[in-house]
Amino acid sequence: MDFTYVIVDNFFFPSVDTPLVYPLTNKLNFMPNPYTGIGNPYTRTEVLERLNNTLSRGESIIVAGAGCGISAKFIEKGGADMIIIYASGRFRMAGAGSIAGMMAYGDANAIAMDIGEYEVLPVVNEIPVICGIHASDPRRRMWHWLEQVKAMGFSGINNFPTHTIIDGQFGQSLEETNMGVQKEIDTVALARKMDIFTITYVATPEEAQKMAAAGADAVIAHVGCTVGGSIGVSDASIGLDQAAEATQAICEAAHSVRKDVMVLSHGGPILTPADAAYINERTDTVGFVGASSIERMAVEESITDLTREFKAIPVKRIK
Repeated sequence: MDFTYVIVDNFFFPSVDTPLVYPLTNKLNFMPNPYTGIGNPYTRTEVLERLNNTLSRGESIIVAGAGCGISAKFIEKGGADMIIIYASGRFRMAGAGSIAGMMAYGDANAIAMDIGEYEVLPVVNEIPVICGIHASDPRRRMWHWLEQVKAMGFSGINNFPTHTIIDGQFGQSLEETNMGVQKEIDTVALARKMDIFTITYVATPEEAQKMAAAGADAVIAHVGCTVGGSIGVSDASIGLDQAAEATQAICEAAHSVRKDVMVLSHGGPILTPADAAYINERTDTVGFVGASSIERMAVEESITDLTREFKAIPVKRIK
């Protein structure tokens, strides 16, 4: 019998012949899932092994945001390495801009947990699913919430909604009232202490250094809301060359603290596979995180085109 299953069996049916082995919580989280034999949750070590295996095959790491079960199902079928669930996905798939996930339109932590429990985790067979955490939520004890995230079956956390993309007076006010980026950094440090995989958004080199020092496993260079489509930004985005420069500055900052931090690109003008390849070729990134660029753009174009095709079918007129 597999060692993991011995631990599980003993947890429920201890015997004098085979003593319990502690800590049980770590043993129960080993892959394969001791209850189903496949899929989430993965340990932090297992997630890192999977990502490093992708890189060893000469492939980019592709992470996709999913706002509903059908998106997650076919993102996995398309070969993504990981799925992230966060509140913006629900608003995005409801027809609003992703930035709605940054607003007080709902409980971001509860929304991510709800999508995970009832839509994504039940349909994703094998790739790791990560939970978006609103770390500055003053109503939650983060250590307790992270335990619930683990218990739900997620394989890691991401800091979204993220205050890294809030600047100016409002951003300063959040920091001064203990609801800013530092809370996200503190949560990443806490997750590392709890041996939870972390993949974190940053918008500046300084944030990249702080996240790397806190123990982040992967850093996402966020260069703004994604362009394109019916609800993407236009004038609010920087150019692709500027995005490459900003992304490389984040890569260098993260690697100045820890060489093992994986850096991925995201947002702004990085909309298509060609755009993501352009950034990979000009920076030290090892992949791309797409949300609007994967699930929203795919839906906008395909549904529109397919509906037009159906609308054009002939009909036999009744005389």
